[in-house]
Amino acid sequence: MAINGQVYKPGRASPTMMGTVEGLSDEGLGILREGNRTILVPHTAPGDVVEVRRWRRKKKKLIATDFKLIEPSPIRVEPECPYFGRCGGCLLQHLPYEEQLRFKASKLSKYLGLNVNVIPSPKIYGHRNRIDIVISTTGIGFRRYGTWWEAVDIAECPVFGGTSGKVLKALREFIEDEGLSLYDMRKNRGFLRYVVIREGKFTGELMVNLVTKEGTLPESFPDYFPFATSLYWSVNRSDSDVSYGDVERFWGSPFIRERLEDVVYLIHPNSFFQTNSHQAVNLLREVEKLVEGERVLDLYSGVGTFGVYLAKRGFAVEGVEINPFAVEMANKNAELNGVSAQFRVGSDRDVGDLSKYDTVIVDPPRAGLHPKLIRKILKDEPERLIYVSCNPKTLSENLYKLKEKYRVEHAVGLDMFPHTPHVEAVVGLSRFDV
Repeated sequence: MAINGQVYKPGRASPTMMGTVEGLSDEGLGILREGNRTILVPHTAPGDVVEVRRWRRKKKKLIATDFKLIEPSPIRVEPECPYFGRCGGCLLQHLPYEEQLRFKASKLSKYLGLNVNVIPSPKIYGHRNRIDIVISTTGIGFRRYGTWWEAVDIAECPVFGGTSGKVLKALREFIEDEGLSLYDMRKNRGFLRYVVIREGKFTGELMVNLVTKEGTLPESFPDYFPFATSLYWSVNRSDSDVSYGDVERFWGSPFIRERLEDVVYLIHPNSFFQTNSHQAVNLLREVEKLVEGERVLDLYSGVGTFGVYLAKRGFAVEGVEINPFAVEMANKNAELNGVSAQFRVGSDRDVGDLSKYDTVIVDPPRAGLHPKLIRKILKDEPERLIYVSCNPKTLSENLYKLKEKYRVEHAVGLDMFPHTPHVEAVVGLSRFDV
């Protein structure tokens, strides 16, 4: 069994270092130690014997860039994806799924100081409902691990499923027939930049969003994707390397729908939605179990994923979100599902009186809660908090401050992102005097 150790060559040549990987870092990289030196080795497993020939320094850490697997660990398994070891999308496909769960539970437990179980994803392939594919002169696919300038050409993405292959085949035919220029990431030149594929896993509806620089898109574009429910052309007018832009035109439906249990959500190219629909159902159930009382505030409410679901179950929900477009989508979702949840534009630094709510749900970005919001929570003292987090480190830091007046009553992890080192957490907190 082998892995592709030629991840990429740039980096500092070093004396060859060989040893046994003793564990995984929080980022999912193998830990190799020799004396006072620690090198992190991508795509390796605990127990692997590896030889490192080249490394680079990143944020005070040494990352192997040229290495060879000498002897595989007994726990290593054959990845399903033929691009594993080159593509930067997945880091852990070489680990049995139960080992991935143990790694994530250990990471969460370390940060929270509790024994935390991780709920497995109902599916570990074909589970992602969104992928952002680079269209570049080096390939149409995902970035090679450790680089920003090179893409690994792919025919299909197993974690998204077979529909990705259908879209990519049609895209390549369109490019070849029309002779369109691909994006050169080093020179910031070329017309086609990204194709973003989104799929309702429970509805079967498909959205294809082609992101380009400014220019002229051939009129034949929609002819190549007759199978898409919704087809978009978006223009990124900046030099920023982002997979979204101003909507120039669309064909078919302006939205696709996803159904999580009895709730239907509208999805637009520029709106965020949980990327694992199958596990999102479990996430909603875990949050619902922790809600107490009738009045619920959904902070960082996005398109209303939690708020609409809870309103459907009889809770009086208000949502606050800083993104006006997300608020518009949340209110559309409330109307679509016939619930009276109300969503408004607002900042996490100005949320009003929190004491009037029985339960406050927070689902902040990776940076965690703003210090002003933490002070507001401690001042207003709502009885119940539910903290949803995708970053155990900032979650731990925020909980440390909140423990001045709150105790953790429940904590669980959810594997929203199989084959990656990321893990979601749901923590229920109650005020000490409740």
